[in-house]
Amino acid sequence: MTEEQLAVATKHLDYHADKFGFSNVEFRQGYLETLADLNLEAGSFDVIISNCVINLCSDKEAVLKECLNLLKPGGELYFSDVYANRRVPQELQDDEVLWGECLSGALYWNDFENMARKVGFTDPRLVEDDPITVQNAGVERLFSSTGNDALEFYSATYRLWKLDNLEPYCEDYGQAVIYKGSMERYPSGWLLDKHHFFEAGKIHPVCGNTYNMLHDTKLKEHFDFVGTWDKHYGIFEGCGSAIPFDSPAASTGKGASTGGCC
Repeated sequence: MTEEQLAVATKHLDYHADKFGFSNVEFRQGYLETLADLNLEAGSFDVIISNCVINLCSDKEAVLKECLNLLKPGGELYFSDVYANRRVPQELQDDEVLWGECLSGALYWNDFENMARKVGFTDPRLVEDDPITVQNAGVERLFSSTGNDALEFYSATYRLWKLDNLEPYCEDYGQAVIYKGSMERYPSGWLLDKHHFFEAGKIHPVCGNTYNMLHDTKLKEHFDFVGTWDKHYGIFEGCGSAIPFDSPAASTGKGASTGGCC
């Protein structure tokens, strides 16, 4: 953000406070890689949101570390960004136009998930995703001429929880949860992530990590909990490590979307 952009945003603070009834917004200029320089209190944020900007940062691991430091225990980083199905070659990363288009700065999805685990977000959860269609002849020619026709990009939303009690994999302890239907605008059901939609009033078996994401966070009041940690039943069925995004072919049916960046 430039100083001019922030000046425009600040100018309209009163307008938005009157329109929406909140006056708890302030703007600070800095870099995502060095959020500590903004004198923000560590461990004081319930949620951090971001929309398609982390891929523009050169040191993405530093960004994740800074966010983890700022979050309260049980807080989450909820953000959308661009990812690739394989590592983007250096020659494409060096292309300023592709970087500005949020493509060549995209992380390979598995590198991102491993990076998140490394800094302390033990169980990254994918919420939704769409393939990004590159509808630019020049970019398509560049990919083809450099031997990168198979390179694919996805817009994906993740939630990363700051919870110390998460395990590396989804383990089964015979637990279950029941959504009360008590969240505003979600009386019938609520989506935690791509694999967990909780229909109100229904008993849903969950792994230990999902149990903790609901029990040890702000979500606790909206669920009833069944089971203990007394017995372990092995890996939770369906826990895998294949590419989590839907393929372009799977996203072209009725009701599917093929969106751009986030």
